[in-house]
Amino acid sequence: MNLKIRLILMNFLQFAIWGAYLTCMGRYLGPHGMGHHIGLFYSIQGIVSIFMPALLGIVADRWIPAQKMLGISHAIAGIAMIAAGVYGLGAGENVEFVHLFTLYTIAVAFYMPTLALSNSVAYNALDQAGMDTIKAFPPIRIFGTIGFIVSMWVVDLLGFQESAMQFVVSGGIGVVLAAYAFTLPKCPISKTGEKKSMSEALGLKAFSLFKEKRMAIFFIFSMLLGVSLQITNGFANPFISSFGAKAEFANTFGVQHANMLVSLSQVSETLCILLIPFCLRKFGIKKVMLIAMFAWVLRFGLFSLGNPGGGVWLFVLSMIVYGVAFDFFNISGSLFVDKETDMSMRSSAQGLFMLMTNGIGATIGTLGAQFVVNKFCSWEHVVTEGGRHMFLVGDWVSVWGIFAAYAFVVAILFAIVFDYKYTVNQ
Repeated sequence: MNLKIRLILMNFLQFAIWGAYLTCMGRYLGPHGMGHHIGLFYSIQGIVSIFMPALLGIVADRWIPAQKMLGISHAIAGIAMIAAGVYGLGAGENVEFVHLFTLYTIAVAFYMPTLALSNSVAYNALDQAGMDTIKAFPPIRIFGTIGFIVSMWVVDLLGFQESAMQFVVSGGIGVVLAAYAFTLPKCPISKTGEKKSMSEALGLKAFSLFKEKRMAIFFIFSMLLGVSLQITNGFANPFISSFGAKAEFANTFGVQHANMLVSLSQVSETLCILLIPFCLRKFGIKKVMLIAMFAWVLRFGLFSLGNPGGGVWLFVLSMIVYGVAFDFFNISGSLFVDKETDMSMRSSAQGLFMLMTNGIGATIGTLGAQFVVNKFCSWEHVVTEGGRHMFLVGDWVSVWGIFAAYAFVVAILFAIVFDYKYTVNQ
């Protein structure tokens, strides 16, 4: 099979796993008595990303080839996620937080490292084939976003947004990818015989990147921007669905199919990814990241102004902006790290990037977002024409306004502090 097609399939499955639950998990947790823990479910992804990607990246660099580590991780994560779904379905309305959260935590602990590992596998395969990763990888990565969208639509159309079946779907895809990963091109491991220090033997050399001013600033602001990454994943769906508490919006497409409306964000991703090679060469990493930061300001601000009725166009515009906010930061940052680090620690360096963004940053962001949402909103039972439903209602304008203000402050600080001029050359 053609190499690009093989990597396309890997990326499609990689993100289809995430898309099955990431944007609609809050819709399940809220009505099942865990609405105040939505932030905790999303933050555990960040907590495990603080150490798991770096740890498994070290293993992939030193002992187990990255493609095999990818397969092992997906096998464990998939089985745990299926178990979480089966438990949720069996428990019904009596689902207990401790049981569900434990199984879910095991699943994401082994899934989160695969985001960096899959990048390492792709970059290595493209390098071995003599291809330019800057040109070749973005079009391949697009199919990861397509997989995410397809998974979101399947869960929505099958009526699983408020069901634990979303976890079963996610885990099932993960098991398929686990088997497929072992067929991917082999990745090299470091087998040099020279004497190394303990930190080098463990692959901790990647942390030495903080000694370089430009890399230290890059990673610090990656963490600060990472705060914004999971906020809309956790609360956009419950927010849009909350308009169902008002008769004028109850039957709108957005309320009935919030996941499909949110999926426009991922559609935007598929287009914006294609702009990355041009933008990196034209503007350099600082301007590209600044564009992403100000896009987050717009993302949150438009949410505060829209509604699923006459103001749905503001939601749609917010979804379009998301593609720039997410891609220009994540993909560009990943490529930047790949080009700025030695091959001997490439996997662990990608793991470090994940630690700062989806680890520390996302953890702070989701816990902070939960605090803000709890301050201004609450889950309430509302009687509508369709029956009695639970919605997360409150002062959402203030909620999104606070998130937008934070993103704006980070963008301004970055513009002032990060003076490194970097352009990806042909």
